[in-house]
Formats: sequence, structure tokens, C-alpha cells
Amino acid sequence: MCVLNWWRTLQVGAEFVGTFILIFGAVAAPIVNQKYGGVETLMGNALCAGLAVMVVILSTGHISGAHLNPAVTIAFAAFRHFPWAQVPAYVAAQVTASVCASFALKGVYHPFLSGGVTVPSVSTAQAFFLEFVTTFILMFVIVAVATDTRAVGELAGIAVGATVILDIMVAGPGSGGSMNPVRTLGPAIASNNYKQLWIYIVAPITGAITGAAAYTAVKITSDQEGQQ
Repeated sequence: MCVLNWWRTLQVGAEFVGTFILIFGAVAAPIVNQKYGGVETLMGNALCAGLAVMVVILSTGHISGAHLNPAVTIAFAAFRHFPWAQVPAYVAAQVTASVCASFALKGVYHPFLSGGVTVPSVSTAQAFFLEFVTTFILMFVIVAVATDTRAVGELAGIAVGATVILDIMVAGPGSGGSMNPVRTLGPAIASNNYKQLWIYIVAPITGAITGAAAYTAVKITSDQEGQQ
């Protein structure tokens, strides 16, 4: 029991560190872009987030699974790839890491933190759709590389990181390309800007669950055809 508790504590700690790295890198890029007159560009913002995801998965994925995202954790639990009992600890670690990273950035780049906040520049419906679809795509890829033994697991970091880059290139100008409730929540708290926050909580969670369901359906169909 002591060993199990120690391992779970280690997992939660790795999830905290991984999420901190992701939020620090993903939020810093648009802040730097704002402060230095567009030096990062949309591609730079996308690359920073995608590379952060990639390096965290490669460095902590074998410890915590590197969810880095409450929507991913909830979707995994919904399809029995992760125990519900551990969801609260993971989500708490993710939220805490996001807030810590955001306040760290606020201290470094004040008063330019507003550049790192994801707020819609399109209508509410369009922003919701963008966040839902991009998270659907992200979770579809995550479930594929993380749960299907036929996938090349060693390439999970590259596949997921590349998906994040793709999604931000598509949704970044419209919704910010969050795909992650804590990507938005931490900067919102640090900057006291809660505009349309519900979109960035509801859309990623529903998108992730739908994406996981879609890949599960594809996998079941494929398995059935393979047995015939």
C-alpha cells in the first residue's frame, strides 16, 4: 500500500511538472509575440505549444501518462483507460500547475500577460465549434497512439505534438486554439480576464469525450473485421 501511494504521488507530481512546462511554454509564446511586435507569429505560437507537449510526453509520459489536460483525463476515465479515483488528483495538479505557471509568466512579462489569454475573436458559436473540433482531433490521435497496441507508441510525443501545432494553426486566430481547460483557466485567473471562459471548459471536455468515442468505435469495428 505504501509503495502504491508513493507511486501515485510520483505520478501526480510528474503531471504537475509536465503541465507547468506546457502552460509556461504555450502561454509565453503569445505573450512574447505581443511584447515584441509579432516576433513569434502564429507559427511560432503553434510550435511552442506543440514542442512543449512533445518534450513533456517524451520525458514524463512513462510516469504519469502526460495527460496535461483535464479534458484528456476525463475522456480517458470515461472509456476506462484511467481510474476515476485518480481523476480529482490529476485535475487538481493540472489546475494548480497552470495557475503557478501563469503567475510566473505574469511576474516575468508584466504587463503583457493579456497576450497569453485565449479569448474568442469570432462569435460564441464559432469559438465553441473550433474548440470542440480541434479537441476532438487531438483526443482522437491521443487515444490512437496511447491505447492501441498496433500504433507506434514511441512516436506518441511527435504525433500529439504535431496535432497540437496543426490545431493551433487552424483555430489560433479564431478561438486561441486552447483545447485544454487549464490552458485558458490559469492565464484567466492571473490576468483577471474570464471572458467566455465556459467555452474553454465545456467545448474541450465534450470534444475530448467525443474524440475518444470515435476512435473507440473505429477500433472496435477494425477488431471485428480482423476476426472475420
